[in-house]
Amino acid sequence: MTCPARRTRSARGTAPGAALVFAALLAPLPAPGGGQDAAPPRPETRRPHVLFISVDDLNDWVGPLGGHPLARTPNFDRLAARGVAFLNAHCQAPLCNPSRTSVLTGLRPTTTGVYALEPWFRSSPALQDRVTLPQHFSRHGYRTITTGKIWHDAYPPAAAREDGSEFDVWGTQGGFRPLPDRKLVDTPSEMRLVDWGIYPEKDEETFDWNVTSYAVSQLSQWKDGPPVLLCVGLRHPHLPCFAPGPWFDLYPDDDSVLPALLPGDRSDVPAFAWRLHWKLPEPRLTWLQENQQWQPLARAYLASVSFADAMLGRILDALSANDLEDDTLVVLWSDHGWHLGEKDISGKNTLWERSTRVPLFITGPGLPQGAVCRQPVELLDLFPTLIDLCGLPAPAQPLEGHSLTSLLLDGPDASRPWPAITSHGPGNHAIRTRTHRLIRYADGSRELYDLSTDPHEWRNLLPGGEDLAAELERWIPPHPADPLPGSRSRLIEVRDGTVYWEGEPVSPESPPPQD
Repeated sequence: MTCPARRTRSARGTAPGAALVFAALLAPLPAPGGGQDAAPPRPETRRPHVLFISVDDLNDWVGPLGGHPLARTPNFDRLAARGVAFLNAHCQAPLCNPSRTSVLTGLRPTTTGVYALEPWFRSSPALQDRVTLPQHFSRHGYRTITTGKIWHDAYPPAAAREDGSEFDVWGTQGGFRPLPDRKLVDTPSEMRLVDWGIYPEKDEETFDWNVTSYAVSQLSQWKDGPPVLLCVGLRHPHLPCFAPGPWFDLYPDDDSVLPALLPGDRSDVPAFAWRLHWKLPEPRLTWLQENQQWQPLARAYLASVSFADAMLGRILDALSANDLEDDTLVVLWSDHGWHLGEKDISGKNTLWERSTRVPLFITGPGLPQGAVCRQPVELLDLFPTLIDLCGLPAPAQPLEGHSLTSLLLDGPDASRPWPAITSHGPGNHAIRTRTHRLIRYADGSRELYDLSTDPHEWRNLLPGGEDLAAELERWIPPHPADPLPGSRSRLIEVRDGTVYWEGEPVSPESPPPQD
């Protein structure tokens, strides 16, 4: 199919009638497979299936994004060749729970108050009736299925899994098993997941193999049923960075695996930047270097990325084997990035490029192939985009993202006035345009970078760039919600002038931990 001609944009900022790209899929719609409400009237056209794939803690170390010259990701390359690669996509929060909650509710963390690893968003009275992305699809004729990590780990509670209120079908959940009898690396944190190395022996022994196998089995059942929204959550390369030996063999056991690093990089960074990742189980660069673990961690991360790529390949192979490529939208995204020593840390929880930039690919019948988009986009945009591409009505409750339909159908340089906005705790925000990043912290301190000339963010342009900083600050959410009751893990707050990390006050004189 060819792309439709440019359309008039609706007041919602989207291209109406985008589902016409699937006009060849004419067929009656069977009854939906479940969901909360009675089935709506059957639409006149056969809507596309949606394969919604999340990869946990994946930064830009994949071939199409060019984040690491040694990255071996043939299936990410294959996906990019089939559709549109968004090279300037960013998460709403550099942390699992708030990021995933934002994607699935269509709301910013500054609206929901979900900033930490807990609680479940429906603990908020204001969000108990919020219609999520899978619920909206279920209410409009889709059978919704999930496997692996889509919501953050423990969520939703068991009762919500059993009653079919969030998804119609809950498949293999996956997890972090198996684990070795003892940690492979003796890190400062005793947390079992903070580990890396060759483990287990075979691909088939990993948790992501089981999740992928479940997804593959589902794809074989799609041909004659209702349209399906299948959400697949891969945990690699999230810690522990484990993978069988052959994936490590793809990468040299030397310093060529290390990312670019500027000694003293934080000399022009406000002191408050440390507060966003004050005390974490992931080790700092100082410890990694002193214990000769920086290179092993970077190599293990690359091996884990290649393993995730192989699992993606299994899914894409099944899609092709079942003749579903012409009937299916494929969306792949990561919840946030991950540091491998840059800015002196490992892990996430920052507002720099390494932590906010994520892979995002969209493919499907009638969409461009092998296209790249460098406009700033957000994961928040996925909910309205899928509504448009599948021809669903807009939800009654407003969404805060902006559909990517014009970038997909009118071309990757179509006009788009919005930057990408990432928040970590109330009062800490990053604004990413096509060329620049502004960071403003809760104490008022700021950073400004020109990524067109400084892609590693090594030169803070403040002081000196105040006019541009002031222009970008107007995009900062003006009234961030307070954290929901029960928020704690990895939560940074400023209350009455005092900084709190995970509910405990931090003395202004306290030096940042270095292990």
